Amino acid sequence: MVDYNPKEWFRFIFFFPRADTVRKLLPLLISIGVYATLLAYLIIDYWKIGQNSDLKNVSLMHSLLGFVISLLLVFRTNTAYDRWWEGRKQWGTLVNISRNLALKMDALLDENDRENRTYFHATIPNFAFSLKNHLRKKYLPSEFEDSAAFPLSAIQSQEHVPLQFSSAISKKVIQLQKKGVLLPEHLLLIKPELEAFMNICGACERIKNTPIPFSYSSFLKKFIFTYCITLPLGFVFSLHYLVVPFVMFVFYILGSLEVIAEEIEDPFGTDANDLPTDTICRTIRTSIQQLLNEVPNQ
Repeated sequence: MVDYNPKEWFRFIFFFPRADTVRKLLPLLISIGVYATLLAYLIIDYWKIGQNSDLKNVSLMHSLLGFVISLLLVFRTNTAYDRWWEGRKQWGTLVNISRNLALKMDALLDENDRENRTYFHATIPNFAFSLKNHLRKKYLPSEFEDSAAFPLSAIQSQEHVPLQFSSAISKKVIQLQKKGVLLPEHLLLIKPELEAFMNICGACERIKNTPIPFSYSSFLKKFIFTYCITLPLGFVFSLHYLVVPFVMFVFYILGSLEVIAEEIEDPFGTDANDLPTDTICRTIRTSIQQLLNEVPNQ
């Protein structure tokens, strides 16, 4: 995720980072510019079509369709941002429930019970890292912390890894209750956090695996393309060759909104505007280390 100061206007206007839509749309912008230049030359200098041509009335169509396309793009970007924000809320909840579970286990476990403290110190952050990689369709065991009670060798990498960590945490809690380390009422105390792990996982999978319907996304791209390639027909008579930068600018605005929506509708990847899940995972690990009195690895 890009860190920035929203008050730096000069930087936003004149700086084009890798994630900027200008870079992504540059081939299409050049193509649109060449097309508009060629069409303007044919109409003005080759065919010499005058002001009285009916083609100038095409601009009336753009005036009518401009309102429609603006509504579609507003709906598109709002829907994509809702998915991004919902993903951020789920990961914020994961931070909270991880800390809450660590707080409760810190209070319930004996201070000298290093074995069980080490177990939860490892597995709670491991769930966050496994969820991050699961949403990216990756498996990175180097990010996990090993535990004697649940070694990394026991993980089935081809299966649902977050489910395995969540199951391991729940099984460990039940074992501690059976051994008398925890009382039955303690299970009721930590039950909300245990259930929340997979609830968050399911919500993130829903966002990840339910993209915008193909027909809607395809129609909007075709609409933007058709709208822009017909712009020179209506405005070349009044703008002449200035229609070229005009069409390129309009396409840049409309295309950028679609590109931004495409990027943020799946907020769990590694794009510049995706959620900082790597940072969130490290925050969870640091918090668990502090709460369960573990010394961070140097």
